[in-house]
Amino acid sequence: MSDTTLYRTQSVKPLGQFVDSLAAAGQKRGFIIHNESSMEMAHTFGKHGVNVGAEFDLHMIQICKPEKAAASLSHNPERAALMPKFITTFTQHGTTQIRMLRYGRTMIEELVNDQDFADSLDDSYNVIQKMIEEAL
Repeated sequence: MSDTTLYRTQSVKPLGQFVDSLAAAGQKRGFIIHNESSMEMAHTFGKHGVNVGAEFDLHMIQICKPEKAAASLSHNPERAALMPKFITTFTQHGTTQIRMLRYGRTMIEELVNDQDFADSLDDSYNVIQKMIEEAL
């Protein structure tokens, strides 16, 4: 499972502007931000009675390509555990930090025994990484 990596980059754009740019880059490719109303973790925690500091601006952005996801899950529902693709963003030292956990082929094949899905997920990660780079 050692081929799983954490993609890291940063942007000088403020976090909100980066998210808007990411949404626009995704829209061009058929991707959406699935959890737009709940990606701001300060609000999510607040709804559950947990307060965080005013400077807490962590966003967990779930990226989805609905048409592709529906077809993939209809073919093999075992894939569902590996489907959510999250991009995590936060401000640190005046820059927007961006992270994405990228599951590796070996791990995918071991967990769901599905080489086609490993190929498909790898392609999706490549596209999402291009979306991030365009949004920077």
